[in-house]
Amino acid sequence: MASLKTQLAKAGINNFFFLLLGTILLAYLFPHWGEARGDLSIDRLTYYGVSLIFFFYGVKISPSTLKLGLSNWKLHLLIQGTTFLVFPLLILLLYGLFGIEGNLFWLGTFYLAALPSTVSSSVVMVSIAGGNLPAAIFNASISSIVGILITPLWMGVFLSAENADFEIFNTVWALVQQIFIPVVIGFMLHKRLYFWVQTYGKLLKNFDQLVILLIVFSAFSHSFGGNMFEGQNILSLGLWMLLFFIFMALGMFLLGRLLSFNRADKITVLFCGSKKSLVQGAVMGKILFPDPTIFGVVLLPLMLYHTLQLILGSALAERLAHQQTSEQV
Repeated sequence: MASLKTQLAKAGINNFFFLLLGTILLAYLFPHWGEARGDLSIDRLTYYGVSLIFFFYGVKISPSTLKLGLSNWKLHLLIQGTTFLVFPLLILLLYGLFGIEGNLFWLGTFYLAALPSTVSSSVVMVSIAGGNLPAAIFNASISSIVGILITPLWMGVFLSAENADFEIFNTVWALVQQIFIPVVIGFMLHKRLYFWVQTYGKLLKNFDQLVILLIVFSAFSHSFGGNMFEGQNILSLGLWMLLFFIFMALGMFLLGRLLSFNRADKITVLFCGSKKSLVQGAVMGKILFPDPTIFGVVLLPLMLYHTLQLILGSALAERLAHQQTSEQV
């Protein structure tokens, strides 16, 4: 039993994964719970929770790691360029060919494409597969910071094309207040609080996950309450997300080979360049999509992609690790 649990955890099927599924089920069964208002409403709690998440994230950023990572500029340029340019441009191209105006799944897919790379899972998988760990940490950190500004700018382009009412300045300013400023303050307090954050890392991780679960519950409860998923082909969306992840992962692998990166750097490019952050997608989405009824539908492509990148990415990391062990024997 313990062995099965370990194998599932390696594939991303951990407690948080089941809690996410349970949260969506709860939102489906009791959608009215997410509509409560007042000082202890979910929206109010998550507002402050988001700022705390990014404050402690800023504390975790090591200045020495950032300095060390600057030397491998070709690797970083490829990963950041893919994350913030190739991903969204690909979806814009597909949207121009097949897009249906007003389709929220298209909007959610573009939102997914415009997001920064994930932090924890990218670093873990690069470590398992034997990749360039300092470069992975650097790219994950930079991606999260850059995304605070780049993601809303991309959303402004897409939503303007959709003739939607989207005020880019107010949105960026809200993100700066709620996310960027807490990151900067946390970074400035790195020396004072880093040991404390490391000591209580598990508790802070549980806090992060609780905030994400509350955001997911609020978004999906409003969407279920508004019957937003009726008539939607979620199975096709899941298949599309599967193909999207495979295409991006394969593309990053081929780019790494084309640029003649060493094995460690190719692994870093593969995992850091093909992933997207559920954490930032959930917290930034609350600001970018203030209507929670719409936000639940927009968030679904990201949640499907996140699940697939955990399962397939973990399996790939294990395979690469086994391959490296076999070559050394």
